[in-house]
Amino acid sequence: MTKLRRALISVSDKSGIAEFARALTDLGVELLSTGGTAKLLEKAGVAATEVSAHTGFPEMLDGRVKTLHPKIHGGILARRDSAAHMAAIERAAIAPIDLVVVNLYPFRATVADPDSRLEDAIENIDIGGPAMLRSAAKNHAAVAVVVDPADYARVLEEVRASGGVSDRTRFALATKAFAHTAAYDGAIANYLSSLDAEGRRGAFPGVLSLQFEKLQDMRYGENPHQAAAFYRDAQPLPGGIAGYRQLQGKDLSYNNVADADAAWECVKSFGEPACVIVKHANPCGAAIGKNVLDAYRKAFKTDPTSAFGGILAFNRALDRAAAAQVGKQFAEVIIAPRVEPAARAELAKKQNLRVLEVPLAHEANAHEFKRVGGGLLVQSTDAHRLQAGELKTVTRKKPSKAQLADLMFAWRVARFVKSNAIVFARGGTTLGVGAGQMSRVDSARIAAFKAKAAGLSLKAAVAASDAFFPFRDGLDVVVKAGAVAVIQPGGSVRDDEVIAAADERKVAMVFTGVRHFRH
Repeated sequence: MTKLRRALISVSDKSGIAEFARALTDLGVELLSTGGTAKLLEKAGVAATEVSAHTGFPEMLDGRVKTLHPKIHGGILARRDSAAHMAAIERAAIAPIDLVVVNLYPFRATVADPDSRLEDAIENIDIGGPAMLRSAAKNHAAVAVVVDPADYARVLEEVRASGGVSDRTRFALATKAFAHTAAYDGAIANYLSSLDAEGRRGAFPGVLSLQFEKLQDMRYGENPHQAAAFYRDAQPLPGGIAGYRQLQGKDLSYNNVADADAAWECVKSFGEPACVIVKHANPCGAAIGKNVLDAYRKAFKTDPTSAFGGILAFNRALDRAAAAQVGKQFAEVIIAPRVEPAARAELAKKQNLRVLEVPLAHEANAHEFKRVGGGLLVQSTDAHRLQAGELKTVTRKKPSKAQLADLMFAWRVARFVKSNAIVFARGGTTLGVGAGQMSRVDSARIAAFKAKAAGLSLKAAVAASDAFFPFRDGLDVVVKAGAVAVIQPGGSVRDDEVIAAADERKVAMVFTGVRHFRH
């Protein structure tokens, strides 16, 4: 282990840096610093030598050149186990640098501002910072490199205990530094390659760089012969399933995470207390209620058979009463923004049941990705939230206020059902769900069959279709089953035929103008 004698500090994110630097000087570490960081340290009463004084070469080109100097990079890159290296830096009067604390100009924050210009972006491309990080990370056998203020405490703890930073920590910090510079360069490439000849920014870059951090290895993937791991976005989405906290139960499987995401995204779409039960990525029951217990009871009645071994998501805190009721069925995963202590005690009786807390936030991923052979499909996320004012009644009969509420409810659920999707609902509760069929007519028949199998009447129900009815036959099926109002996108060349069929059957039909294919 190299004894820590000298550190170079140059940070854009200055949180905690004065305290960290003061602790280093208290441990006898000599500090080098640059520009704004040096001024901050001076103001805080922490002694540090300006890099320009250390190199004997003043900053130039408005600060673009300050650390790109042999006295900096020679001090970082010299191998301590090489007599030739150490002799070379001694002849050049270069002092070894044992710790590099650097984070980079705020490029991503700059280009996130819709009013930012190309000139602003260019000036926020860091050059010296990544060079120092890469030099230090390459020579991690002797040099510690820190890019994240969260690591300050860990480094100080080790220096206090042993005078230096351990091999294991230096390697971990170097790995983090290379990931940091890779993400930084990727953000620059994404931004620049998204610009057209006039400098206008497009929705998709010409070169797409992505970075995700591994959360965990899975026991296996979708099937036991497939390997799998779970990764989180390097810039996590607030309220996404990747931000889960597991309170109890077995490790999550690949399918658990995929289904949990489907359930969580669906339940988040409701403002009222809601429960969504998902099986094989499809909602098999969903309901809103006066509380989560009421919502759960109604959602479960939709399809008790499919709910067996399902994923249950709630958009309110799970209380003891709801937990006791949920505990009567076999479930794989339960998700809620909070699980109250009494509910935790109730659920603890089922040791294998996975219970997750996920912060409730309504942000959506900016993009969705689908891997194809040799490539990647990228699209903006289907985050459209239909408002009642957007509906267009196309039939002579208009939906009642209660029917309109049910149509909006069914439409929200249909957005999360695999296409072709048909959802029957009444009273803020799903009654039958038909999913993933090649024919919309078959989806309608399956939804009606599911309701009948669960002993639920479709009389006076409403029906939602995620895409238009290409012929009147699908409409005929849902109306024959009991639907009195229908919501669908419209847009078929046979819309007139379908509207006429609805008028013939004296049902109300509204168009959304938006479809929700989900493959």
